[in-house]
Amino acid sequence: MSFKVALNFEDGVTRVIECNDGETVLDAAYRHQVKLPMDCSDGVCGTCKGSCKQGTYDLGDEYIDEALTDDEAADGLILTCQMLPQSDVVVSIPAASSLCASGPQSITSTITSVNALSDTTIELNVALSEPLDFLPGQYINLGLPNSDETRAYSFSSCPGSKEASFLIRNVPNGLMSTYLSKNANAGDVLPVTGPLGSFYLRAVERPVLMLAGGTGLAPILSMLASLVQNPTSQPVYLLYGVTNVDDLVKLEALQEYADALDNFSYATVVVNPDSAHEKLGFVTDHMESVPFALADADAYLCGPPPMVDAVRQYFKDAGTNPYSFHYEKFNPSQPKEEAA
Repeated sequence: MSFKVALNFEDGVTRVIECNDGETVLDAAYRHQVKLPMDCSDGVCGTCKGSCKQGTYDLGDEYIDEALTDDEAADGLILTCQMLPQSDVVVSIPAASSLCASGPQSITSTITSVNALSDTTIELNVALSEPLDFLPGQYINLGLPNSDETRAYSFSSCPGSKEASFLIRNVPNGLMSTYLSKNANAGDVLPVTGPLGSFYLRAVERPVLMLAGGTGLAPILSMLASLVQNPTSQPVYLLYGVTNVDDLVKLEALQEYADALDNFSYATVVVNPDSAHEKLGFVTDHMESVPFALADADAYLCGPPPMVDAVRQYFKDAGTNPYSFHYEKFNPSQPKEEAA
């Protein structure tokens, strides 16, 4: 028996390794040539301290209090030299991946199809040279053929498959947009680096509110795909906002997720006041439709900066913050900004 351990480094790089039953995370990492911080490896120095708030594990009682106090252990802190996973886990490592001889993975992808879903959204489907494990919600840097230029895109597909998909905003004269809409062909090979990011679906232990704007729907779709494979009894609700009704994409996929997940529901919102759409305005105008208390929920938001700022202001003005709030905002042709 073995378990997957997702090592999430402080620079946003994630490395997924296999840990055998009875093997410590530290030993498994070194077996995979990932050099996690350590000194004594006996639970004495505390150098290998990290945190784990997703998955189950055993720390035993061989470490000393100076290395890890009872209060720290109760709060989810761990020592990788003592940690024995009992399920798949996500471990936060307080060090940059470069210091652990473990940068992001570099593989290739081959275009299988490019679909114009609307005037504003392109769907890119690729076959990866090898399956890529990532946390649902994370992104990769995607390169263009014969170029050093890369762009960051969130997966809209489920982790662990050789088939991957992305929703890409069609930016006028954008480097990637122009390539995909005018020059790309099935069979083109694109470099992939990742996975990256601290925006990902945590263990679902309470209601989940998902908020998406435009192509910010991509990581939400990946999260929903993951929930189909790992169902939850908690309610999950999505508010998906766009500028014009024609910008609404992947509605068939959302309905399929609603059919597959008994506790998932969603609503779409259109900004354009001239639209005949049922819900007009911004997602913040329709928070009353959320079927649970915000204070009891984990919230996940992905969208352009004005949307992220508006939602944050809404929570502030309402005087009610979610139990936890994870967001990612994006600008065309610029690095993503994340907050956990």
